[in-house]
Amino acid sequence: MQEQTEIKTNYFNRKTVLLLAAFAAVYIFWGSTYLAIKYAIETLPPFLMAGSRFLIAGSILYIWARLSADYEKPSFAHWRTSFIVGTLLLLGGNGGVVLAQHYIPSSLAALLVATEPFWIVLLSWLWLGGIRPNWKVALGLFIGFVGVYLLIGGQSGGGAAASGTNYLFGAGLVMTGVFCWALGSMYGVRATTPKSSLLTAGMQMLSGGFVLMLVGTFAGEWTKFNIADASINSWLGFIYLLIFGSIVSFTAYSWLLKNALPSMVATYAYVNPV
Repeated sequence: MQEQTEIKTNYFNRKTVLLLAAFAAVYIFWGSTYLAIKYAIETLPPFLMAGSRFLIAGSILYIWARLSADYEKPSFAHWRTSFIVGTLLLLGGNGGVVLAQHYIPSSLAALLVATEPFWIVLLSWLWLGGIRPNWKVALGLFIGFVGVYLLIGGQSGGGAAASGTNYLFGAGLVMTGVFCWALGSMYGVRATTPKSSLLTAGMQMLSGGFVLMLVGTFAGEWTKFNIADASINSWLGFIYLLIFGSIVSFTAYSWLLKNALPSMVATYAYVNPV
């Protein structure tokens, strides 16, 4: 009996450490990726940059999971889920934020992403049958959206009309991306995914990276890209995004979605702008 108690205690202690480490990863590293994206897309095409980043990271994680002792061969349902989630998160979510930073500052993009918990709460209730938000939550949602409206209006109100249009367009891209990210996250919670978070993250990044590369190709980014013109700052930003934004943080996020409440996981969006 005592031995069973010790086993349970060790399990919960290990789980607590993993939760803290995963939250720390998405809190700290994802907050710094906005600036890294800004540097990366200065001389690198946005969709090709994002696509290659996720393809490389996804390949590394997939091979890592494939060589592990508990490897689970992915089924068709697993790949279907990965394609849907990867497209929503990485093309719709990350791709929208990356493209938007051609039009708005990274600080504004980070602040707009802070609306994600509102979408998570609504989708969790309306789609997943979660707890209905009470008046306090509803008030928080209302205040959040009013704050975003005032933020966008204030940023676009000054300066030339073209500048204001760019700000609104960029803000719209981010808000669309935020909704896609929340939708993809909630879909991944209820859909069939591999047990391994490494494999799940790897498959989603491979799928999303492939779609991003296709979009970049059809957008003509290859014809405008010359590797000799890429700056050191862009390559450093790319490497940072590859390691800390994708391999570390995205894997931590995938693990958290399986081991914590979605509404708690989404709180990273409040910390990132800081």
